[in-house]
Amino acid sequence: MTEHAVAFGQKTIRFSLEQKPRKALRISVMPDLSVGVSAPHTFSVEKVLRKVQRRASWIVRQINYFKSYMPKEPPRQFISGETHYYYGRQYRLKVMSAKKQDVKLKGKYIFVYSLRVDSRPRTKRLVYEWYRSRAQQMFAVIAGRCHERLEKYGIKLPAIDVKSMKSRWGSCVHTKGRIGLNTELIKAPSHCIEYVIMHEMCHLKYPNHTRHFYNFLSLVMPDWEKRKARLERVVI
Repeated sequence: MTEHAVAFGQKTIRFSLEQKPRKALRISVMPDLSVGVSAPHTFSVEKVLRKVQRRASWIVRQINYFKSYMPKEPPRQFISGETHYYYGRQYRLKVMSAKKQDVKLKGKYIFVYSLRVDSRPRTKRLVYEWYRSRAQQMFAVIAGRCHERLEKYGIKLPAIDVKSMKSRWGSCVHTKGRIGLNTELIKAPSHCIEYVIMHEMCHLKYPNHTRHFYNFLSLVMPDWEKRKARLERVVI
């Protein structure tokens, strides 16, 4: 079983490939949104990629169909008592009146000190400014750890941009030596964050999702598939 991906517009379709004695290629989209491909062992990876690419529109429709039936987290209200995530753990929000605005993590709570406790937009802004600040610090530390494994392969420590992203955890501009990371990623467990950062840093050597890319990712992070599977279950 190997991992591959094809591009479809702004989307990336990742799939598991199993090659065995059979006559035709089969594509399966599962309710958990995973995509599996069974192909004749006589097919080259390039041929499989071409065939999956031709079915990309159908695959996306199936994924969207299953997504429509998945339970959705209710929109955050940013009020005291509400549950929020940070670094893979749940914390309760406590909004408190104060003359100086600040956000602090204490025990099982995220304390939000605000000039106006009745202003949810203000509370939301304060929380996300805190998330972004924490993300910039933690992502830099984790990127440093990843770089220790990649330096011997000629990969330089990239510049990191922490920003809001609608449909991806990270991105890479290999020509500029920069990676982008979703602010929301700070809510995930540390081993999932490390997977995303390692994934994007591997793109500095292999820009596309080719066999060489996945082979290299498996070399530097053998358990990346388990980390990816855990990340897909993260609630933010």
